[in-house]
Amino acid sequence: MSRFSRLGPNAQGILFVIAAMACLPLMDSMAKAIAERSNPIMATWARYLGQTIAVAIVVIPKMPRVLKTRYPKLQILRSVFLLIATTCFYFSIVPIGLANATAVLNLNPVLITLGAALVLGESFGPRRAFAVVAALVGALIVIRPGTDVFSPYALLPLAAAVFVAGYSVATRFVGRDEDAWTSLLYTAMFGAIALSCAVPFFWVTPDATMLALMAVIGLVGSAGHLCLIRAYMAAEASTVAPFAYAQLLFATLWGLLFFGEIPDGWTLLGALVIVGAGLYVWHRETRAAKST
Repeated sequence: MSRFSRLGPNAQGILFVIAAMACLPLMDSMAKAIAERSNPIMATWARYLGQTIAVAIVVIPKMPRVLKTRYPKLQILRSVFLLIATTCFYFSIVPIGLANATAVLNLNPVLITLGAALVLGESFGPRRAFAVVAALVGALIVIRPGTDVFSPYALLPLAAAVFVAGYSVATRFVGRDEDAWTSLLYTAMFGAIALSCAVPFFWVTPDATMLALMAVIGLVGSAGHLCLIRAYMAAEASTVAPFAYAQLLFATLWGLLFFGEIPDGWTLLGALVIVGAGLYVWHRETRAAKST
C-alpha cells in the first residue's frame, strides 16, 4: 500500500485539489505562451482540442453511456458559458498578466453563491450579500478603473468570472443526476467543435515551440480537471473548497517563473480582499450545512 493510499479521504481530497490548482494555472501559462506566438483564439482552440482528445481516450470503453445525458440543452448552455469564460480569460492574460487576471477570476465563488440563490433558490442573506460586495470591491482594487494603470482588458476576467459562475450553477444542477465524465466530455467537445470552425480565420502556422505547447496543454488541463473530480470524490466540498484559492498562488508563481510578472501591492491587496470574501462565504455555507 502506498503512502498516499494510507492517507484519510479528506487529506487525499486536499492534495488532489492543490494538484488541480497547480495544473490549471500551468495550462493558462501555456495558453499565454501560445497566444503571444499567435493569438488567443489559437490558444483556446489548442486547450479545448487537447482536452477533448485526452478525455475521449479515457472514456472510450464507456463512451455510449457517457454520451447519454438527461439535460442536453443545459449541457450546451454549460458549454457555452465555459467557452465564453475561457475566451475572455485568454484574451486578458497577455495584456494584463496571469496573476492579475486570475485574481479577478477568483470572484467566481461568491458569484456562484449569488447565482445559486437567484436560480436554484438557495439561501442568500445580508452577510453573503456583504461578501459579494466586498469581493467586487477587491476586483475594483485590482482593475483600478479611472487610473493610469487601468486597461479595458482588465474587464475581461471580470466577465469570465460571471460566466464561470453561470457554468458552475448549471453544473451544480446537472451534477445531481449526471456522470461527471459526461459533463467534462460535453464541455470539451463543444468548445473544440466551435473553435475548430473559427480557428481557420485566425490561423498562424506554429513553430516548434508552439507545437510542443499545443501538444501538452490539453494533457495538463485534463490532469487538472481529473484531479478536481478525484478531490470531490474523495472528500466533501466544504473540506476542499478553501484550498482552491491555491490557484492564485500558483498563477503568481508561474507568471513570475515564465514571464517575469511581479504583481504590485494593489493587486495583492485586491486579491486578499477577494479571497477573504470567498473564504467568508465558504465559512457561512459550512456553518449552515452543519446546523441542518
